[in-house]
Amino acid sequence: MSEKIAHLDTANFETAVAGSTPTLVDFWAPWCGPCKAIAPILDELSGELDGKLKIAKVNVDDNGELAAKFGVRGIPTMILFKDGQKIDQYVGMMDKNSLKTKLAAKI
Repeated sequence: MSEKIAHLDTANFETAVAGSTPTLVDFWAPWCGPCKAIAPILDELSGELDGKLKIAKVNVDDNGELAAKFGVRGIPTMILFKDGQKIDQYVGMMDKNSLKTKLAAKI
């Protein structure tokens, strides 16, 4: 996994998404096949969109309270934050171009 992708938990979540740089948070679990499939796409995007977008991950098995707080019912769920506010949400596996297009419209 890219060193540019942060791992968040309840202790560092609010600080991580508070900045003006948009942050895409991937809610995932180690046993989730689609989560494993989208991980390399997020790695690539973390490099391609460096400076425009931060990418972070939240393991829902270890941080169920964060998943519940944001209404995550299926994984992978990716929530885009800016200035600490949720501005968009994407659920399920998607190809790199689709995700990058959706993100480009918001960042």
